[in-house]
Amino acid sequence: MKKVAMVYFSATGNTEAMARIIEDALSGKAEVTVIDPAVFGPSDMDSYDAYAFGCPAMGAEVLEEDTYEPMFASIEGSLQGRRIILFGSYGWGDGEWMRNWEERCRLSGAVLAADPVIAAEAPDDDAAAALKEAADALIA
Repeated sequence: MKKVAMVYFSATGNTEAMARIIEDALSGKAEVTVIDPAVFGPSDMDSYDAYAFGCPAMGAEVLEEDTYEPMFASIEGSLQGRRIILFGSYGWGDGEWMRNWEERCRLSGAVLAADPVIAAEAPDDDAAAALKEAADALIA
C-alpha cells in the first residue's frame, strides 16, 4: 500500500474540507498521513510515495506566508520526480496563486499526477469529483 503525505493549511475550513475528500477517496487504497505544514520538511520527503499539498489563496493570491510558504520553499528542491497533487480554495481572484504554485512545482521537477483542484469557497460537487479523480491519479 502506498504511503501518502497530506500537507495542508486551512484558514476557514474550506481547504480542510477538500483534504477530507481526498483522504476519504484514498481510504483503503493508501496509507494517508495528515501532517501540519509547521512540522513537515525536507527530511520527511523520503518517507512517502506521494504527496497531496493543499493551501488556500491568501493576501494577493499567494500561499499562506507564515507557515506554508516557508515549508514549501524548504522542500521545493526535493520535488524532482515526486508524485504530487495540489489543491486549495479561494474567495477572490481567479486562481493565480494556484497557477504560480503549479509552475513552481513543474520547474522543480515534480510529477503532477493530476491538474490542480481549486474551489471557490467550499468545494462543490464538481470540485469534489475532481478531488476524487486527483486522489486516484496520485496513487495510480
